[in-house]
Amino acid sequence: MMTSRTQGYMYVAITMCIWGGFTITSRLNAIWHISPWDITALRFSLAFCILMPILIYKKDTAFLFNKQPFILAMIGGVAYCLTSYTAFHFVTAAHAAIFLNGCIPLCTALAGFLLYRQPFDKHIWISLIIMLSAISVMSFLMYSETGVAFGIGDLLFFISAIWWGTFTVLLRQWQLSAWHAMAGVAIWSAIVYVPIYLLFLPKHLDQVSTPHLVMQTLFHGIFVVIIATLAYVEAIKRLGAFKTGSIVTLAPFIAAIIAVPLLNEPISLAMLCGLIGMGIGALQPWRWFTHKDSLQKQLDKKK
Repeated sequence: MMTSRTQGYMYVAITMCIWGGFTITSRLNAIWHISPWDITALRFSLAFCILMPILIYKKDTAFLFNKQPFILAMIGGVAYCLTSYTAFHFVTAAHAAIFLNGCIPLCTALAGFLLYRQPFDKHIWISLIIMLSAISVMSFLMYSETGVAFGIGDLLFFISAIWWGTFTVLLRQWQLSAWHAMAGVAIWSAIVYVPIYLLFLPKHLDQVSTPHLVMQTLFHGIFVVIIATLAYVEAIKRLGAFKTGSIVTLAPFIAAIIAVPLLNEPISLAMLCGLIGMGIGALQPWRWFTHKDSLQKQLDKKK
């Protein structure tokens, strides 16, 4: 019988594999010429076809008519997917680790302050200084190497981090269950986006091989939308938000390194500095020795 802590690390491992796979497979979308419009539609269509019958069978559809699932779907579903998938068509996986995953903790803190006046603690300020220093050094080195400091892909990743940070704060504030949050985002994203895609947006499905489409649809529609969300929330219940978030944040950075030999993507000194600096700022390793997770706090309280 596994302990609660062991279960938590098991859920973390599942989340890490899927989040790391998201970085690699999203970059493969660009290589395989699968457009952001197409993969977003396929992702939410499959999730809708799986989840909606379950909700109807369980007679658990009333929550869909609240405003919260709809708003979360527009921010953390449609907007996030379109900007992040598009960004992968311009830059490599290393840029995603830096400007998307590296910036998510800061964007989350900023969204919390702007929406609900949640103050920055000292750890956020330390992370901010480290990340700004890393980006400054990286931009200087990139400009020296290529004459360009940042590109459109980097901007899109940063916008994606803003979407996800806002989504995280709203989800935390509204306190939806993992199941309702995941199902609401998937279903409302499909209801709103798929008709627009079918009527107005360009389609390039005939230019992509069937195995590639099937693989990407299954991975993004089932593993990313459903399994990773549920596993992440279950890990938070057992290990706490800080420790869970810190560990799974490693996944995209590891994926960026794996992408160098796997996808033959170059990594420069500028990108290496960015990866190290943003990784340290996002992970906040200095807190590991002083921060107690939620499970430990409960044990201490019982004692």
